[in-house]
Amino acid sequence: MSGRPVKHSLTLSGHRTSVSLEDAFWDAFREIAAARGTGLNTLAAEIDAARGDVGLASAIRVFILNEIRSSQKT
Repeated sequence: MSGRPVKHSLTLSGHRTSVSLEDAFWDAFREIAAARGTGLNTLAAEIDAARGDVGLASAIRVFILNEIRSSQKT
C-alpha cells in the first residue's frame, strides 16, 4: 500500500477529471460506493455537488472519514 496519492480519472456530469487519493482512501471510497449500490462516478458527483470551495480530493477524504465515523456509532 502506497502512502503517496494515486491519480484516477472520474467522470462528473459528463466531464473527465483526475483525483489523487492515497490507496487506502481509494479502497474505502470503492467500499462505500459498493455498499450504497452505486458507482464511483455517481458518488463522486454527489460529493462534488455538495463540496463548495473545497478541493474534490479533500472533499472525498472528509466524506470517507464522516462515513466511517457514522458507521462506528451504530
